[in-house]
Amino acid sequence: MSDEPTSVTESVRPPATAEIPTPQQRERATTIFERSVEDRRAATLPPAGVAEAELSELIPKRFLRARPAELPEVSEPEIVRHYNRISRRNFDLDTGPYPLGSCTMKHNPRLNERVAALPGHARLHPAQDPKRAQGALELMWLLERQLEEICGLPHVSLQPSAGSHGELAGLLLTRAFHAERGEQRSKVLIPDTAHGTNPATVTMAGFEVVKLATDERGGVEMDDLRSKVDPEVACLMITNPNTLGLFDPNIAEITGLVREAGGTLYYDGANLNAIMGHSRPGDMGFDIVHVNLHKSFSQPHGGGGPGAGPIAVSERIEPFLPVPRVVRAETGNGAGPRYDFDYEKPLSIGRLRGFAGNFGVFVRSYAYIASLGGPGIKDASETAVLNARYLLAKLSEGRAGKYLPAAFDEPAMHEFVLSGGPAKKQLGVRTLDIAKRLLDYGFHPPTVYFPLLVDEALMVEPTETETRESLDALAGAIDAILEEAEADPETLRRAPYTTPVRRLDEAAASRKPTVRQPSSS
Repeated sequence: MSDEPTSVTESVRPPATAEIPTPQQRERATTIFERSVEDRRAATLPPAGVAEAELSELIPKRFLRARPAELPEVSEPEIVRHYNRISRRNFDLDTGPYPLGSCTMKHNPRLNERVAALPGHARLHPAQDPKRAQGALELMWLLERQLEEICGLPHVSLQPSAGSHGELAGLLLTRAFHAERGEQRSKVLIPDTAHGTNPATVTMAGFEVVKLATDERGGVEMDDLRSKVDPEVACLMITNPNTLGLFDPNIAEITGLVREAGGTLYYDGANLNAIMGHSRPGDMGFDIVHVNLHKSFSQPHGGGGPGAGPIAVSERIEPFLPVPRVVRAETGNGAGPRYDFDYEKPLSIGRLRGFAGNFGVFVRSYAYIASLGGPGIKDASETAVLNARYLLAKLSEGRAGKYLPAAFDEPAMHEFVLSGGPAKKQLGVRTLDIAKRLLDYGFHPPTVYFPLLVDEALMVEPTETETRESLDALAGAIDAILEEAEADPETLRRAPYTTPVRRLDEAAASRKPTVRQPSSS
């Protein structure tokens, strides 16, 4: 008879307590500096073959150290183990599922990484003369055309460096649009389900935030919108599907009301992965869309960048787009088209960054879209929605249906939001406790406590790249955790047990951050 576990959750179920450190935990707790032994070396370098000189003869004295650098002296195996060890301290998509709601943490195909690493792409200097960068400019031009088709808007700028940067670009475009018409509008409408960057961007752009309420179905409260649409409204910023994972059935009426009042319509593209190939923001009535290439189009997400948040815009916004613009012209001599940068846009809001964008990001996204094609893009969205609805149904069958019910009883799109209110009331455990315990089961937790209007929120987005078996395992882990909470809530309150660092005081870390490593001297 096999000794294999009888379920996926049994195979990853950690001990309820882990107070006595294992040899592996002790190994992880030892720093590379504590392993240092004087005069131990990883390599012996050959003679330089040149005459030696004092450092003071080569480097001005004011730049020399007062004492040698405090570097660890270790063997080559110790170095390898050190980097291997720290590489596993962060959870990542290569480790396990990452159902982080609103962030679309899907697998990024390695094919696109290989394409971006080709020498002609990876070694292209950003200051290269356009005449000698025709292939790069052609790729950028083609990527713009792809995004135009996906968004349903006729003009694209690749310049913004991230989604939040695209938001800022959109509001600067809005300001320029109204200024050209001789208007000075001050208000931007934002639903209370909006991403946190939306109100921050509005404030940074010098506008006033006006919050819109959510109705009982999870969409914009229409009477509240009607009462707040006035001649002072410069723009409406909205995500659709929204952060609750719900597609607003009133979207055409919403955009129509704001357009009739003279405002612009801004679409936050964070959730584009749910509708691409099926529904286009331009067709919904939007003027400006930012696209997160690190969410929907294969650029790896997180790690500090680089990123890209291109914007697609309508005809009435086009004159104000950032410069330079990538342009294509026929040579007329049979040599094919030529590409260049166009700076002659008198109404442009100007540059948003140095150079023309993060080119490696563009390569990955272009390769992703080109390899999938229209049918593949559509299938990706369908699978993302199917996976979310399957996982929600699976959770509803188990303990989560009792302790973590869906916040809104509406068809989910690519993500859904659960409420941990019943778990807190009936079991005495918070959403945070459940999230921390999930780490012990080998899953990155979903987003917690957002959106704010849901009590003890847990926002889950499995994406299209997870298998059915993976979704079953996640549902099984959540069920097992809730079973633990029924028996002993303290097990969850003290989790995680298997991570390199146990539960931190997150409030103190925020209020009293340690931003500088203290000197060892």
